[in-house]
Amino acid sequence: MSGNVRLLSDTLAAAKAEGRAALIAYLPAGFPTVDGGIDAVKAVIDGGADVVEVGLPHSDPVLDGPVIQTADDIALRGGVRIADVLRTVREAHRATGKPILVMTYWNPVDRYGVERFAAELAEAGGAGCILPDLPVQESALWREHAGKHGLATVFVVAPSSKDERLAEITAAGSGFVYAASLMGVTGTRESVGTQAENLVARARASRADLPVCVGIGVSDAAQAAEVARFADGVIVGSAFVKRLLDAPDPAAGLQAVRALAGELAKGVRGRS
Repeated sequence: MSGNVRLLSDTLAAAKAEGRAALIAYLPAGFPTVDGGIDAVKAVIDGGADVVEVGLPHSDPVLDGPVIQTADDIALRGGVRIADVLRTVREAHRATGKPILVMTYWNPVDRYGVERFAAELAEAGGAGCILPDLPVQESALWREHAGKHGLATVFVVAPSSKDERLAEITAAGSGFVYAASLMGVTGTRESVGTQAENLVARARASRADLPVCVGIGVSDAAQAAEVARFADGVIVGSAFVKRLLDAPDPAAGLQAVRALAGELAKGVRGRS
């Protein structure tokens, strides 16, 4: 069965045709529970997210700040497994028809089996994988199986990435490239940082046909509107997770993330 890389590309292209950036939400699988995580993905899509990244909880999430680390810890203590991550992708995609990616560190995929993971993600209707710690020069095996199963391979670039490195990464990537707006871990910040716009321009210069989506630090509609001026997509994670963590009960959490998605959806349309 083929995955949904084409759906991802079409979704980003459709947003561009509307003169706006796409809204990409991140939520970890298994948080606050497996069923609750599935409901949260559906809620952010209902609120206006175009694409969702489902995080595979990890005990040492080096890219993630304290908010997502807390959610990952809750998910892991709840016994979340890769099967639950794939179930989250399957049920969310089936219910919404939207492109759903998995964001994961490399070790769980390697241990699970590269071909097995790619095949099962495609079977679940997944659109691809974001692999923040997989060096592009060590990615050939993954990209072979991802390509065979119709999955995008999304790499992460940072403001520190040299132009030569950017060219290597964008040449190997597919779906989009994840541009970290600043050096550091995920989390909400008062300012997105001026480095992001320059990074997007350099990534586009290295490969014009690959969308560039910006994450890390975006937490409200004004910041989403700021990033949407120059990026193809705006990625928001910690702000959604914090809404769930702060909610007094599951129903309030779903209402909170749905409302935030609505606010951010206005932001990416320049109506913050």
